[in-house]
Amino acid sequence: MTGTGFNGAEFILGLVTAQRAAELFLSYRNTSKLIARGAVEVAPEHYPLIVFMHALWLIALWIFGHDQPVNIAALIVYLALQGLRFWVMRTLGARWTTRIIVLPGEALVSAGPYRYLAHPNYAVVAGEIAILPLVLGLPWVAVLFTILNAAVLYVRIRAENRALDPSRSRGADIAP
Repeated sequence: MTGTGFNGAEFILGLVTAQRAAELFLSYRNTSKLIARGAVEVAPEHYPLIVFMHALWLIALWIFGHDQPVNIAALIVYLALQGLRFWVMRTLGARWTTRIIVLPGEALVSAGPYRYLAHPNYAVVAGEIAILPLVLGLPWVAVLFTILNAAVLYVRIRAENRALDPSRSRGADIAP
C-alpha cells in the first residue's frame, strides 16, 4: 500500500508481533513462579531452536508480507485459532509457559481443550504457522515453516510426553 493509507497486513503483523512479545513476558513470569514453587524445566536444549524458528517465521512474514493484500477468509480462520489459543491459555492459567515445566505432585490438566487433545496448544500453533502466511498470500512461507515446525514439534512433543509420563521420574534422566 502506498501513501498514508491503512495497511492491513502491517496492522495484523504488528498485532501478532505484540501478542508474541506479551506471551513471552507471560511465559517468563509463569515459569519463574512455577520454579519458585519447586517446578523443574525439562529438556531445555531445544527451546532456543523453537524461539529461533518462530522469530524467523515472523521476520519472513514482515519481509515478504508487510505490503500484501489480506485474504479475509484466511484471516477469519486465523482469528478462530486465536480463540482456541485463548482457551488453551485460560485453561492452563498460571501453568501456561513456552517451556516444558513440570510441577511435581500436580495432576495433568484435563479440562478445556485438553479433554479432546493431548497437546492443543501445539495444534493451534501449527495452524497459526500455516494460516497466517496464507492471510498474506504467502503459501511458500506456510509450507516452509509448517515443515520446520513439524520437525521442532516432533522433538518437543516427545520430550514433553516423557516429562509428563507419571511412570517416569521427573529428574535429569528425562532427555529429549
